[in-house]
Amino acid sequence: MLSNFYIEDHVKKALAEDIGFGDITTENLAEEDDFLSGSLNTRSDGILCGSAVFETVFKILSPDVEIKFYFKDGDKIEKGDKIADISGPAKYVLMGERVALNYAQRMSGIATETHKYQEAIGSFKSKIVDTRKTTPNFRPFEKYAVFTGCGHMHRFNLSDCAMIKDNHIRLAGSITKAVTKLRDKISFTHKIEVECDTFEQVQEAVAVGADIIMLDNMDIKTMKKACEYINHRAIVEASGNVNLSTVKSIAACGVDIISSSAIVAKAPTLDLALDI
Repeated sequence: MLSNFYIEDHVKKALAEDIGFGDITTENLAEEDDFLSGSLNTRSDGILCGSAVFETVFKILSPDVEIKFYFKDGDKIEKGDKIADISGPAKYVLMGERVALNYAQRMSGIATETHKYQEAIGSFKSKIVDTRKTTPNFRPFEKYAVFTGCGHMHRFNLSDCAMIKDNHIRLAGSITKAVTKLRDKISFTHKIEVECDTFEQVQEAVAVGADIIMLDNMDIKTMKKACEYINHRAIVEASGNVNLSTVKSIAACGVDIISSSAIVAKAPTLDLALDI
């Protein structure tokens, strides 16, 4: 999902941001022949994600930095585990430490949070998916982390799928008018999703042939009624008020997809450390 070219380009910009005109501490303390070795360790239980990005940080700084991983992305890690060994010129190990950790901690945190949600769904068919509420210019990494945590993808950007939300309905005049106009103008390869706040809107979306129907901020009773009415005539997505305590009851309504911004926007970073 993440190409080496994209990773390298992003990491170079992150290093430029962090190093600025030079690491005045390390460059004035470290000699050219100073050598450091250490290990990447976890202080929390979770799901590892971002190992390739972590490694790329040091490869860009120096080909002489060596890293050996003992876990791969998607593996469960437990507090105290040694994830990797690292060794190389002291200057570059120290210079890349924070950027490398920032990537791995953020991505592992999202993967861990996503995994918690999918596990909470249990045996129900529903899939947990992300949203577009992501960090600007970091979306590919966050979406990869969701995938690594056993989650699934919503649209990557605005060009992936036509999603008619409440403001679009107001603009067009009705769900029927919005879907009809879109279907006439967009490619046959694109699906059309309609956000519905009420059961009456669900009925209209089904009647006009929407491909995906989002049940937005509906209570459980209305959600069950909507799923029964739709009866597999469209993909059903539930959104709004999704958290670890509600996700299973939402899944039990029979929805296909549960979207939540929380798995990215509210995911805490995983506590990783580079111990020299």
